[in-house]
Amino acid sequence: MKHRKTIKQAAQTIPVCKGRTYELQIDRLGTSGEGVGRYDNFTVFVPNALPGENVSVIIEEVKNSYARGRIKQILHESVDRVAPLCELYEECGGCQLQHLSYEVQLRAKRAQVVDALTHIGKLPQIPVMETLRAEEPWNYRNKMQFPIGRNSGKIVIGCFAQGSHRIINTENCHIQRAENNDLANAVRAIAEHLHIPVYNEDTHKGVLRHIVGRVGRSNDLMAVIVTATKQLPRAKDFVRMMRERLPNLVSVHQNIQTYHNNVIMGRDTQLLWGRPTIIDSLGWLNFHISPRSFFQVNTRQAERLYKQALAYADLHGTETVIDAYCGTGTITLFLAQKARKVYGIEIVQPAILDARKNARDNHIKNAEFIVGDATAVMPALYKQGIRPNVVVVDPPRAGCTETVLRTFANMKPQRIVYVSCNPATLARDLAILKELGYLAQEVQPVDLFPQTSHVETVVLLSRT
Repeated sequence: MKHRKTIKQAAQTIPVCKGRTYELQIDRLGTSGEGVGRYDNFTVFVPNALPGENVSVIIEEVKNSYARGRIKQILHESVDRVAPLCELYEECGGCQLQHLSYEVQLRAKRAQVVDALTHIGKLPQIPVMETLRAEEPWNYRNKMQFPIGRNSGKIVIGCFAQGSHRIINTENCHIQRAENNDLANAVRAIAEHLHIPVYNEDTHKGVLRHIVGRVGRSNDLMAVIVTATKQLPRAKDFVRMMRERLPNLVSVHQNIQTYHNNVIMGRDTQLLWGRPTIIDSLGWLNFHISPRSFFQVNTRQAERLYKQALAYADLHGTETVIDAYCGTGTITLFLAQKARKVYGIEIVQPAILDARKNARDNHIKNAEFIVGDATAVMPALYKQGIRPNVVVVDPPRAGCTETVLRTFANMKPQRIVYVSCNPATLARDLAILKELGYLAQEVQPVDLFPQTSHVETVVLLSRT
């Protein structure tokens, strides 16, 4: 009885109800780009609302500690609000900040990093530079991954709607390269013409699941048709019609994803026509990109990110460097140009195979790539007596394990360069590294994903 009473009392303290309308002022942006306000000291998240705005909000979801709502009316509009370029913006979940001027997007991303360092890492004193802006904040994505479905009997291809698996049919995504938009439109028309069944995630029947496009600086286009079946009906006709419609197309692959989950690509990929890879470049290096290779989706900004990491590493040709979570070796090969020896560690074996090929193709002989989990490989390297002068780490969103961080400290490198895609886990890891004797000297945010809430950072840490 006491437990039930406590729950009832907690429910009575929530001042908002689902379906009702409330007025509130937006104080800040959340980490997902939504506006954050308070009603009677209760947090409310409001997509497409901006700091400084007074809004009338319809509550759509209520939890114990927060609520979510949608704008009914903007009562006082921010001077930073701009008209979104995309007509599907308010439906589509691909972008979160098109309604915010680009200059203020940059400031908001820096503020997100500062907030994480201050409140999560308890590191308010670290200098955070102004966000490195993108020269081209539109049409920058070299990779497209669009789901395929049906709506009212017609094939739809595009991003998912916000918070759902409803596909928004998209003919011109303004953050995608034009070649990727052309690919999506061609596949939609060809699939309709050939009557290829579309996969239904409820019944698990059908064929077409996703279309993946990758385009290099040379404008060469790779298409990957993701299917739920081992056979693609009328595959030869499909490829022929794609070649007729897409002059930049150089390869067509089929990827088979038979599992009933949300993973986009499966393990088995077959080349239907053309080249097995496309070539893209970062700085002075060329990279072979296969259908499942990791490669930064914004090539120009990735160059700036890696050049900043290289500057922080401060290499003079005599150093040993470890690049943990190296992927296909992009940062590793940047570092190898200036170091004596570089070790790259990556758990995904196909990525390591790509990294080794990229090293050979760029005539780099001082990079060694190791397949394995950094949590296991780093201690093994330490036991072998490897003592790097510099460690570079670019982990997934979950950040580093404490074992990896402690091994860094045990190796006693002069500098650690931390590249992060998640300010929250970055702040957590920087706090741990501080306890282990490494203090962050400078944080440089980089805008790899304009019009979205995501921010990358590069951090220089030195031994204390």
